[in-house]
Amino acid sequence: MSHSPFVQLDSISTSVVIDCTNKQPRIIYWGKKLSALSSIEPLLALGKRQEAKCAPEIEPLLSLTPCYGDGFIGAPGLELRSTDGNAWMFSGEISDIQQNENHCTISMFDNVRKIKLNYQISLNYDSNVLSAATEVCNMSDNLIEVDWCASLTVPLHDHFDTIHSFEGRWANEFRRSKLQRFMGGYLKENRKGKTSHDNFPGVLLSNSNTNETQGECFGFHLGWSGNHRTRVESLSDGRNFVQLGELLHPGEVKLKTGECYQTPLMYVSYSKQGLSTLSNNFHTYVRKNLLTYNATEKLRPVHYNTWEAIYFDHSYETLADLANRAAKLGAERFVLDDGWFKGRRGDDAGLGDWVVDKAIYPQGLAPLIKTVNDNGMEFGIWFEPEMVNPDSYLYRQHPDWILQAENCQQIQFRNQYVLDLTRSEVVEYLDTAISDILNTYPQIKYIKWDMNRDINHANNAQGYPAVHKQTLALYELIQSLKVRFPSVEIESCSSGGARVDYGILRYTDRVWTSDSNDALDRLSIQKGCSFFFPSEVMGSHVGPRDCHITGRNIKIETRVGVALFGHMGMEMDPRELTDHEAKVLSEGFALHKQNRQLIHGGKLVRLDSEDCAVNFGIVATDQSEALYAHNLINEYKGALPPSYFFTGLAENKNYKLERVWPVEFDEYRESGLSQLNGQVFSGEHLVNFGIQLPIMLPETLIVFKLTQAK
Repeated sequence: MSHSPFVQLDSISTSVVIDCTNKQPRIIYWGKKLSALSSIEPLLALGKRQEAKCAPEIEPLLSLTPCYGDGFIGAPGLELRSTDGNAWMFSGEISDIQQNENHCTISMFDNVRKIKLNYQISLNYDSNVLSAATEVCNMSDNLIEVDWCASLTVPLHDHFDTIHSFEGRWANEFRRSKLQRFMGGYLKENRKGKTSHDNFPGVLLSNSNTNETQGECFGFHLGWSGNHRTRVESLSDGRNFVQLGELLHPGEVKLKTGECYQTPLMYVSYSKQGLSTLSNNFHTYVRKNLLTYNATEKLRPVHYNTWEAIYFDHSYETLADLANRAAKLGAERFVLDDGWFKGRRGDDAGLGDWVVDKAIYPQGLAPLIKTVNDNGMEFGIWFEPEMVNPDSYLYRQHPDWILQAENCQQIQFRNQYVLDLTRSEVVEYLDTAISDILNTYPQIKYIKWDMNRDINHANNAQGYPAVHKQTLALYELIQSLKVRFPSVEIESCSSGGARVDYGILRYTDRVWTSDSNDALDRLSIQKGCSFFFPSEVMGSHVGPRDCHITGRNIKIETRVGVALFGHMGMEMDPRELTDHEAKVLSEGFALHKQNRQLIHGGKLVRLDSEDCAVNFGIVATDQSEALYAHNLINEYKGALPPSYFFTGLAENKNYKLERVWPVEFDEYRESGLSQLNGQVFSGEHLVNFGIQLPIMLPETLIVFKLTQAK
């Protein structure tokens, strides 16, 4: 079949060129936007590789899906098995190409094995983010098992020599680490049945000289909330590539004749202007293509969450008091966390029995909801639908409804088991139980959807691994509820940040970034998260004076200043606040409300800084205003701090400079900063000369507001 020899996809500043002149399609260019399709053909000549020493005469292609059947000896993009043992040597050729301005579908077919691959590739014009998935279709008479299928294989030039990965643990997520790319394979795998705390499905590749504002870099993310694999491989022949895809257990995906498997979407973006521009590419994509919630049109309300105030110690009187206090501080949404349903006095009972506990709430939730609404706040509620306690009515009635494997002892994990969502009766039960609560209390406008354990025995009733189908069933359940209750927003929480990805974000409205409300830990957690996620989806709460997880005592001004730059809220017992702390917290909420359209809609500029500080700004898209934060963690090595540069402002505009946080700034010694407050400076000076920072104590911060002056 004849087809166009090249596919070129263009965005506002990026071009991607796919060479289709051979049997298999391959990416031959990804970078700065090219001028015209007619200039592509010379790339083949410019990039022609000769026969290497002690190597194949004709080099196997690094295609979109390199395979064993084509002689590729790096990590394959596809691994199959079939009853006749032939599928593992898949070797297809291009059978069809369909293209419009920003999207293409490329099909390959192996006429011997009767297996088809379909690539769906889109390059979003406004964001420079490419999304891609590969579909495997069994057109043979044999049963096909899919062991592995990369969403796409992306080649990289050799100068992308630095790998940035994101790792962590519970209450310490999104820690970025860097290492030099090496010959061989860099591999990260996750088998926890959710996105995980420790292996975020995203990786950055950059030049070693790339920083936040300059240099080339690529970002890769798999939009999937189950098991996953990330590979960066450098072959001995000098070629390099990246693969991301769903990690499948043996036998998890079996394709009968006519059946297909589609990989999760992989999201990729390129920047030649540093890591902050790369992040803003992803932020633009999330805002325009994933979220149904436009934070600049419908403001995201300031939260009060009850968890760290009372845990399981519920009573109407206590909660009504908390609601009154939270409203006076400036909260706009009250979220009733774990402990409201039948038999729930701790984490060892009640999960699965989603009915209001009349022993605690004899009149149901209506009186509490009325108190919350009378205080001008929306009402939200906590669920953990995918889990069940052995000590629950649901489990006693249906012990077979959990994921379990014969003769394999269940792993004890937070006193709960995982429900088998691949069973339609389980999903129907959960859908009905949640719907009954939402129908009974239509004032509920928010669900905190939690998942507090790994999936250790991902085995369903048919005896097959279930994470793939479990994840899809979760998406379908949430989507079903969203369709029937469109005014209810849903937060993705999994013991904090263990389910934060573009897959779940297609169905939810925000994520709980971490269970740690320690402001110092939050600085690095939120910074790591910001590489892929915009501020408005990151739940960021002011925690108690003494952090319940780290035990660290941090000033209220710092706790508030860190929480300002996300979807702000508080998670503490307001009865413990001193008058000073209550005043500062109210002032912080007021500052957030004054600036939340900027915070939730502006461009992020992370500033390169020493390890002892975290510096960043959020600049309006028209550069008319900005907020910049300097967060000092430890003392600088020198006697005086360095200058602070307001990167991202327009150099041809003038700006009024104000220190807006903390309201009362205790200086070590008169620095002259107070004399600058309210003065007007040129953007050129602020960007290139900066401002001399004052001496500050560790664990303190300062926030500047820049407003365009006429």
